[in-house]
Amino acid sequence: MKLHLKRTFLSDKYTIGRLTIDDVYFCDTLEDVERDIKIPKETCIPRGTYKVVMDFSTRFQEVMPHLLDVKNFTGVRIHAGNTAADTEGCILLGTNSMPGMVTNSRVIFGLFYDRIKNVKDEITITIEA
Repeated sequence: MKLHLKRTFLSDKYTIGRLTIDDVYFCDTLEDVERDIKIPKETCIPRGTYKVVMDFSTRFQEVMPHLLDVKNFTGVRIHAGNTAADTEGCILLGTNSMPGMVTNSRVIFGLFYDRIKNVKDEITITIEA
């Protein structure tokens, strides 16, 4: 399965993108700000391609999508949330219907989780601007 995140709006407070699954639009995304120098809990992950696995998150206390081998980051997840304050470098899923936030995040994350939880093939995500 191939996930693709195209960052479409980069501001000094947040980053908005569009997520596709196997080349079909799925939802909007919200991330922290893109920076040349990482600031802990305030910077989105670098552009690139990453393997995604389902494993247990000690923070969320459940199995969650986890991006592996992100340079200078640990514990990068795809999860629900509404504003940049809800992420520490992770990717939030939802509908970008209001500036600086995504709505319907829990519902959309649930649909996303159902799509990927039993995938047996490798899952990758490519992030670009």
